[in-house]
Amino acid sequence: MKPKKLYFDDWLKERVKSPAFKKAYEEEDVRARLALRIAELRKEMKISQAQLAHRLHTTQKVVSDIETFKHANITLLTLQKIAQAFNKRLAIEWR
Repeated sequence: MKPKKLYFDDWLKERVKSPAFKKAYEEEDVRARLALRIAELRKEMKISQAQLAHRLHTTQKVVSDIETFKHANITLLTLQKIAQAFNKRLAIEWR
């Protein structure tokens, strides 16, 4: 007998029924989406992590940590600096 396949979406639907899991997932989801968007914008602009770091007056390691969401707490000020480095306007939306 073949083992039943477990799909991530099905697994997640079950797990988010737990309030504690749902809260933790939503917190990490925001950080992950933000990190991925920063990396995406940088690649669209065709600049390296080192070049972005130079614009932010920081190191390439910090940019790498931000993009891989190892940087635990990105401040609003840091997000504004990143937006300026991309010649973008930072917009925060409540849903």
